[in-house]
Amino acid sequence: MKNNYFSYDGQFYHQIRGGAMGSPLTLTVANCYMFFYEQQIIKQINNSGGLYFRYIDDMFIAINWPARHLFKQIDRWNHFDENIKLSENIGSTADFLDLHMENQDGQLITTVYQKPSYEPYYLPFNSVHPLHMKKNIIFTMLLRIIRYCSTFQAYLDERERLRLALLFNKYPNKIIEECFNFLLLKYKIDQPLNFNNYNLIRQKIIETPIKEKIPVDYGKTMFIHFTYCSSMKTFPKKFHALWDKYFGESPINEVLPVLGTRNVKNLQRQLTYTR
Repeated sequence: MKNNYFSYDGQFYHQIRGGAMGSPLTLTVANCYMFFYEQQIIKQINNSGGLYFRYIDDMFIAINWPARHLFKQIDRWNHFDENIKLSENIGSTADFLDLHMENQDGQLITTVYQKPSYEPYYLPFNSVHPLHMKKNIIFTMLLRIIRYCSTFQAYLDERERLRLALLFNKYPNKIIEECFNFLLLKYKIDQPLNFNNYNLIRQKIIETPIKEKIPVDYGKTMFIHFTYCSSMKTFPKKFHALWDKYFGESPINEVLPVLGTRNVKNLQRQLTYTR
């Protein structure tokens, strides 16, 4: 923490306060620091029947206090530690991470929040990556939309924004539609979303438990990485066919081969990475 150096404009500097941005250790230390800092705040919020959440340095508080009293408490919290200063955003609406929330006459309305600096860049469809990676992007982004959007109209708006962003990144509309439909099939939903069934289906998706990851038995698993390019699309299928052919009756067949990809190093990949 005391040995962070960086160069700027031809000169070297020593960082004497805080940690280096991007360092894994800095994130861990910051979380630990905030844990001890927030204990009094958590106790105070809980004693008042409120809700308190934090993600790294973003806090969210829902509490039935007059705004004047909340401002006063935040000012008091700002004297807990000279290294931490809280800036507040108090009202009937709030943005926490990528979620926008509104209190409309006692009803909670939510949708996706995008920062002003947001740009619609996703992994380009013509990049040298396996197709399943690109489909996973569509799946997870649409799943987030359904989980976040509390109204059918908000869902439609966000879904079309996602579609436009994907089209901008060269995704064929056919692939987009297939992935949209696959999400519903994944959750065993056999009807399209509409104004009448949206809330019920959304609740079903939210309440569906996340599938637990099966622990990997590293003693019986062999990881094989290969450089992925367009000519290697069929390699995994051919590899498993050859494995079953030559090792199907062999004791080595107890070992599970798991194939992973490395991306070919080219200019296109570098431009995608640094965009």
